[in-house]
Amino acid sequence: MARSPVSSRQDPDQEQFLTVLSRDEALARFEAALFPRAVPTEERMLADALGLALADDVKAPIDVPPFDRSNVDGFAVRAADIATASEALPARLLLNRETIACGVAPQLPVLAATATSIATGGPVPRGADAIIMVEHTQPTEDDAIEVRRGASPGQFISHAGSDIARGEVLLRAGTVIGSREIGMLAACGIALATVARKLRVAVLSTGDELVQPGHLLRPAGIYDANGAIVSAAVTENGGEATFLGAFADDEATLEAVMREALATHDMLILSGGTSKGAGDVSHRIVNRLGAPGIVAHGVALKPGKPLCLAVCGGKPVVVLPGFPTSAMFTFHDMIVPVLRRMAGLPPRTEAQVAASIPLRIPSELGRTEFVMVSLVEAEQGLVAYPTGKGSGAITSFAQADGFISIEALADNMPAGSEAAVTLFTPHVRVPDLVVIGSNCTGLDLVVGALFRAGLTVRSIAVGSLGGLAAAKRGECDIAPIHLFDAKTQSYNAPFLSAGLELVEGWRRMQGIAYRPGDARFEGSDAEEALRAALADPDCMMVNRNQGSGTRILIDRLLGPARPDGYWNQPRSHNAVAAAVAQNRADWGVTIAPVARSAGLGFIPLTEEHYDFALVSARKERPAVQAFLAALATPEIHAALERAGFSRPN
Repeated sequence: MARSPVSSRQDPDQEQFLTVLSRDEALARFEAALFPRAVPTEERMLADALGLALADDVKAPIDVPPFDRSNVDGFAVRAADIATASEALPARLLLNRETIACGVAPQLPVLAATATSIATGGPVPRGADAIIMVEHTQPTEDDAIEVRRGASPGQFISHAGSDIARGEVLLRAGTVIGSREIGMLAACGIALATVARKLRVAVLSTGDELVQPGHLLRPAGIYDANGAIVSAAVTENGGEATFLGAFADDEATLEAVMREALATHDMLILSGGTSKGAGDVSHRIVNRLGAPGIVAHGVALKPGKPLCLAVCGGKPVVVLPGFPTSAMFTFHDMIVPVLRRMAGLPPRTEAQVAASIPLRIPSELGRTEFVMVSLVEAEQGLVAYPTGKGSGAITSFAQADGFISIEALADNMPAGSEAAVTLFTPHVRVPDLVVIGSNCTGLDLVVGALFRAGLTVRSIAVGSLGGLAAAKRGECDIAPIHLFDAKTQSYNAPFLSAGLELVEGWRRMQGIAYRPGDARFEGSDAEEALRAALADPDCMMVNRNQGSGTRILIDRLLGPARPDGYWNQPRSHNAVAAAVAQNRADWGVTIAPVARSAGLGFIPLTEEHYDFALVSARKERPAVQAFLAALATPEIHAALERAGFSRPN
């Protein structure tokens, strides 16, 4: 970079050098001049969206799988019919006159003491609640089979919506699309994705002394490293860099190049020409390119003090220091967060690979097993939560950070084990906030606000009891719960232990969802509806997963009764509503906003308190404070009320 002696008389254009700002103040001024702003978007075919960030939340338009399907070749049966079957006392079942293959819709229900032949992937017929493998049967005369082994309800069945439920948030805005995300979108029939367009970033270098690599180095010249380094760093962080070359410190020529670059790009980055020397002219030009102009010139960084930040006509203009070390330090520390935010990308961080296992993971002897995991941070270090092991579970693969392996000679990996996590990508970020517990569509409203603020949130739905256990082990920041204590006639507080504190959330109505016009439910109160459902053997329910607060409510209502569909246990309220709306079940318990959104009839059961068990030791973490702040905002209150929830009195 050119230099000249410092004059005793201060040039007016250099007055901004008199105030050297702190890093935080400089960045705050830069961001205040740039944001809020819309992320530039475009629509792309899935194959062309790889590596780009989603511009909006994507909700699943269908259930995956779209029907209850068989995981093996065999026979669709009622588990109760073969509960006592053995080699010595086989159970005899009459075969129905149809064979179900992939793509073949069942026509006949499976009645008591009957079975239907079914292939792997075939839709499970109504009435069947288990699949018995063909290896455990023997054909007999008169179109019947003998079954020589019992089956439990749900055996070898993937229930409709068990992987992805229609209406649930499939992928969040800001998610970078990889092969796993493309698989999720394709599985839901989505062919086009609205993505954040890559930022077009013009890069140029300034200085009389610069020579481009590959050319002969003249006396007193230096090779231009900054142009290549900055262009590569822009590309690494989701931008589309165009290197325009290196230019001498000629003010008229440089101004023309800068104006043209700014007119055709989203961002302009220069290196050199930002110091006090009379030959350093870049910063002089910047203030003529548009308002507000320079917002910071001189930052308390070492290296990197000469950094110049400006916004001209709504576009960022950055003049990095000329020394490559200073340029890269300031670029990664100050510019990358802004560039990625403008591009709709999550902040970039490095990954970890060592983690402990919080729960016992069963495995099959004789086979090396790979279990996908999501990483969360606890006091003892990283914790790897299994995301599911089903071969058809697309979400398990897409939501995982990596995988662990269990050797063939082990039948489990014990809780508390230390494991090596093989990462799917080299830049996995441990989430800023970990939420483990009960599922609620209202939670999406709060989590969405945090995502828009640039925070990453990992939400794992394991039910209220599972969330409390995770909170007690220090594996999450917040555990959503809705547990009723019959002794005190109160919600949630009686279940907290030392180290946990209650944060009030909202109220929601739980009730029975049914298809409008169903005479068994229409016009009835909860007691009458439940009596009618249990009295009709053809009235099929859909349940919820064990450990959830809704499952506890359902079991209290049913008592010892176990109607058809009891063992269909989806993880979310949306999945329950989808099962009823699509006639895969006749009734289920869900919350009023979900039932209303699905167009279902709804009979109120009880108003629940959906609150949060907060791990006290994590309360001061920035992401936890951001969650608490978001929960208290009028915007979230209004959004919750619009969605059908109510705030505590």
